[in-house]
Amino acid sequence: EVLSLKEQEYIAAAQAVGVPNFRLLVHHILPNVLPIVIVTMTIIAGNLILVESGLSFLGVGVQAPTPSWGNMLTDSRSYFNIGTHLVIWPGVLIMVTVLCFYLVGDGLRDALDPRSSWRLAE
Repeated sequence: EVLSLKEQEYIAAAQAVGVPNFRLLVHHILPNVLPIVIVTMTIIAGNLILVESGLSFLGVGVQAPTPSWGNMLTDSRSYFNIGTHLVIWPGVLIMVTVLCFYLVGDGLRDALDPRSSWRLAE
């Protein structure tokens, strides 16, 4: 994305006029790249939660003394016949947490995107 922005005509025009590189970075390139970086970071955070809980569920992630939703799912498998809520709640919380990360990232992208349609209406 940065390389494609660097090739834009307005960047070349600003460089021809003599705008410093730092000003180009702060005022033209960073506002266009920041929403992409934020969305990517929140998606990665959600994926990391899924990977950690999956590895802990399989027994190769976080070990027993440290609390983890994957460990909670593994420990509750033996009690599934007695109380299904012991299995359901950690799974639901994993799902809700990952969904919240995705929604926060999407909301931040909408708020920070300079090409967003609702900002053009103002």
